[in-house]
Amino acid sequence: MNTDRPTYDAARQALRTHFAYSDFRPGQGDVVRAVLEGRDTLAVMPTGGGKSICYQIPALLFDGLTIVVSPLISLMQDQVDALKRARVRATFINSMLDFRDAMERIEQARRGLYKLMYVAPERFESPAFLERMRGARISLFAVDEAHCISEGGHDFRPSYLKLHEALDFLGRPPVAALTATATPDVRDDIVRQLTLRQPTIIVRGFNRENLVLRVVQGANKRESILETSSRGDCGIVYAGTRTAVEEIAE
Repeated sequence: MNTDRPTYDAARQALRTHFAYSDFRPGQGDVVRAVLEGRDTLAVMPTGGGKSICYQIPALLFDGLTIVVSPLISLMQDQVDALKRARVRATFINSMLDFRDAMERIEQARRGLYKLMYVAPERFESPAFLERMRGARISLFAVDEAHCISEGGHDFRPSYLKLHEALDFLGRPPVAALTATATPDVRDDIVRQLTLRQPTIIVRGFNRENLVLRVVQGANKRESILETSSRGDCGIVYAGTRTAVEEIAE
């Protein structure tokens, strides 16, 4: 065992220091242990189960850079903003940036100024990007929404199929693949497409104990929304069109 690797106790301390949580949620600790030990890891955890913590905490403890592949630009921005509030050096590379800004961030990442860098999967199809990242000290390669790599997943993204080539080009750092939705076939596909090496597979299931689903028939939708929102609880209202959303919000 490599005693130079960060300890689980150090991970728990980082969790308290940066995110003010007293301990990991069920499943998080198992994933964090595997990642800290440098093992390729596939984690299936329910939405809201705290998948991002599973790579963010190791990223804080590793000496080098953690690259996070994320398919959603808005999610990247939210994650980076939250990390900055937690006093973590993080950035993102996506189509929102102009060429000069993107190159500057890549160079800063190469110099070790960031702990995490979120990258859209399409970026790994660019030989220029990969060449600029050559030589960077990459401690972890995290693949968020990993089901996107499989045609059996609900949001197939062909760019994910190039990630195994990028991994080889970048020196094959340890991989953490995370998703909330993966059947056994999709899990097998993720392992195969990313060429994970003897991966630790942790499946927490899909049940959200804090959510209740019910159907109400014959109710006036708007009156029901107003009644529910008057209670002071948090909630999300979905509507079929932008106009309907704006009307309800007003």
